[in-house]
Amino acid sequence: MDKNLKGIELMQAGNWEEAAMAFNEAIEENPGDPVAYINFGNLLAVTGDEVRALKFFQHALELDENAAAAYYSMGTIHYNNKQFNHAKAMFEAAMKKGLDTADNYFMLGMSIAELGNKRLALPYLQRSTELEPDDVDARFQYGLCLAEEGMIDLAILQFEECISLAPDHADGYYNLGVAFAFKEETGKALDMLDKALKIDSGHEMALSVKNFIEDALKKDN
Repeated sequence: MDKNLKGIELMQAGNWEEAAMAFNEAIEENPGDPVAYINFGNLLAVTGDEVRALKFFQHALELDENAAAAYYSMGTIHYNNKQFNHAKAMFEAAMKKGLDTADNYFMLGMSIAELGNKRLALPYLQRSTELEPDDVDARFQYGLCLAEEGMIDLAILQFEECISLAPDHADGYYNLGVAFAFKEETGKALDMLDKALKIDSGHEMALSVKNFIEDALKKDN
């Protein structure tokens, strides 16, 4: 079996040391192949050695500046460390080098959103959901960005798809409740908030919004 494939299988099984040996053998057999360096870097990142991981990714790019996966992996490390400008640059580079995957579009969109530009994040999050229609996180984050940009009806569609894919998604129901409340559809809002609280009785935001709506209804009566 190819040493890289063997290493990936071992890594997926949580056999870190054996995976490292397989990737190391792959590097020794073909030191000019960037793939083994990227795989070894991913292993190092998973095990918490991010400094060395970045060095492996950088070396992969020295071997092949078009190694898009290396940019993606570097971007993920920067994102996890809240270095969103660096993350954005890496995910953009990966995209320009041909990495047309839902994960890359999602992470690029999330990086842009974290930098405060929700509207610019929208097309990337949308593309992510198009490539992976069943990705609950992508649907949810896309819905949040739409809602924050005032596109309530479009946001509702995404939250509804989210709870369809994950019926126990309390935050999905909560955000639907808020969206319906914004549209002054009180009955639907309370129904969604009740469902959120049924899933997570400690959902403080859902409880707060529900109490606010009910208090407002009592005053109106």
